[in-house]
Amino acid sequence: MADIVRDDDEVELAGPPRFEIGERVAARIKVRNDGTFGGRDIGDVLVERGDVGYVRSIGSFLQQYYIYTVEFVASGRQVGMRAKELCTLDHLPPEVLARLGERAGQLDDLR
Repeated sequence: MADIVRDDDEVELAGPPRFEIGERVAARIKVRNDGTFGGRDIGDVLVERGDVGYVRSIGSFLQQYYIYTVEFVASGRQVGMRAKELCTLDHLPPEVLARLGERAGQLDDLR
């Protein structure tokens, strides 16, 4: 059996979760089935970059990482994702909202 490779030394669980249950998030990456999503073939796309969803639960993996179960609105799928794979849409920093300018108002349409 292959060893699990940890991609960083940071222990996320030492701090609070980055996202809250119910928070609206967007996927930063395309996610393919690694074999852990039942009913879909390995390699099938589960989430496209930019898909919008809501955090439904927060768990952990390897006593190191938070895993956020995100329900994606368009597909209705619930997929476990790491914080680095997600971006908040509800709590954007002021400097990001300033850069978005008038387009910031379009965030409310992403539901």
